[in-house]
Amino acid sequence: MKGRVMRIALLAILALWGTACGEKASEKVPVPGTEGALKSAAIVRASRRAFDGAPPTIPHDDFGIACTSCHTREGMEVPEVGYAPPSPHEKTTGMSTSSRCRQCHVFMTTEALLVNNKFEGLRQDLRRGKRLSWISPPTIPHKTFMREDCAACHTGRAAREEIRTPHPERVRCTQCHVPVTTYNTFLR
Repeated sequence: MKGRVMRIALLAILALWGTACGEKASEKVPVPGTEGALKSAAIVRASRRAFDGAPPTIPHDDFGIACTSCHTREGMEVPEVGYAPPSPHEKTTGMSTSSRCRQCHVFMTTEALLVNNKFEGLRQDLRRGKRLSWISPPTIPHKTFMREDCAACHTGRAAREEIRTPHPERVRCTQCHVPVTTYNTFLR
């Protein structure tokens, strides 16, 4: 526990030092186990959502092929584009390789608003799940609907290092990790 706190404190100090020196966090990070392959950083992936829980926009041009050609069970490197993460919807009831991905995910064609408004969605919370005690497994800090395949985001080469599981061989995640069912979002 003490070592983990020290590591977090050191990372925070390094991040602040880098900001003070004018360095920006990289938009692309290396894919472990794949020489030269890059994937989007966690903060970049979060920025593709209008609000926490919203489907992310598609960050590339339309290739004219099925989304699942690249967004396979493990994800894959796409030359000149980057690393395509796996789809977390594989275990979602009613979803399949013939599902209409673009019903929820859209291509981002402009940064401009369609209509000026004052809507401010909740920003994506990239913090880890809280623990009941130091020995308890962390809770799942997001809704699990449409994200039933935990392995898609938390294992494999596409997983962001911040949320990579240390035990990918275990497949019944919700046996130990439970979703948070009450939120105090509006009490901040």
